[in-house]
Amino acid sequence: MYNDQMTSALSPTERERSEAEEATIDLFELGRILWNQKKTVVPFALIPAVLTALVVFVVKPTYTAEAAFLPPNSMSSGTSIAFPALLGQLGGAGAALTSLKDPTLVYIGILESRTVTDDLIKQFDLAKVYHTKKLSQTEKALKSHSKFVSGKNTITTISVEDHDAKRAADMANAYLAELHNQNSRLALTESAQRRLFFQQQLEKEKNAMADAEVDLARSQEKTGLIQPSGQAQLQMETIARTQAEIDIREVQLAALNQAATEQNPEVIRIRSEIAGLTAQLNRLENSNNQGGAGDTQVPTSKVPQLTLIYLRKARDLKHHEELYQLLLRQYASAQLDESRSAPVLQVVDYAVVPDARSWPPRTLLILIALILGAMAGMVWVVVRQRSLRPRLRL
Repeated sequence: MYNDQMTSALSPTERERSEAEEATIDLFELGRILWNQKKTVVPFALIPAVLTALVVFVVKPTYTAEAAFLPPNSMSSGTSIAFPALLGQLGGAGAALTSLKDPTLVYIGILESRTVTDDLIKQFDLAKVYHTKKLSQTEKALKSHSKFVSGKNTITTISVEDHDAKRAADMANAYLAELHNQNSRLALTESAQRRLFFQQQLEKEKNAMADAEVDLARSQEKTGLIQPSGQAQLQMETIARTQAEIDIREVQLAALNQAATEQNPEVIRIRSEIAGLTAQLNRLENSNNQGGAGDTQVPTSKVPQLTLIYLRKARDLKHHEELYQLLLRQYASAQLDESRSAPVLQVVDYAVVPDARSWPPRTLLILIALILGAMAGMVWVVVRQRSLRPRLRL
């Protein structure tokens, strides 16, 4: 009571100085109390640390294997992303890639695709590894153990976590192998699209040529004509060549339309050539009058019926042979362009078996448990002392 009266009689400045002195004294008092109660604080610190040590030494360690690759640095006109239909083969992840322009993001999207994920699940039998029953659960588990990060230096890192160090390295390298497979399978460039287009047209024309050969053989059996010659044959060959020229230009126009507009000079030129050749073909097929001097063409209306049937079959076969040869040259040219402009996927680092665990960090976890336990012991001591000595200030 006396001390309180004396304190109230002091000026405000003296009162603040007095309170500061009391607070300083209280901190020293707190330190003394904690030192005297160290036998209480130490068990609070040691017990959590020991329990944490038991847990971290019993739990299975996790290893992280890393592989790195360098995707193409740029996508020019020869290597532009133009594959919305083909990326549909990758499932949901592939549909999102059509709007991307960064090649790094494209390749990360391919690595995250369902196609690549399912291939790794089958290759390493991950359903047993992750103890899952459904494929969707295994896919989620694999994605949670895999990470794809693109650095500022454009190098993309593939990280795979697993309890088995060797399996982690094998899975990281398997991601690289799958990326190589998908890169070669998908038409990621304009030149690859052209090559694929001509390849499909070449296969169709090969089948059409085989059908024309069968029709000609049947016509020979039916008419008894083997090889008509002369002016009629010359005219049929001219018609066949003209028709083949029209068809190859239509194929070139279809390939060009994938990347060019109707105002493109090349498109306009090819359309003009098609119109001229079509007019010439109509004149050849519908001519009924014999030409002037030096004209070796025979009007088709004057060709005997059986010969005309045979020649038409032979013309169709000749047309398909000419078109097949022209497509073959276009296909070879597209292959050469693709080999020059195909994006090169460069592997920077293959994954090696990690020799150190990535989880758990045993020393760090034990140290954290020790510190938190000690703090809890200090709080317990202070609370207990406050209940015994209410005037203790913190």
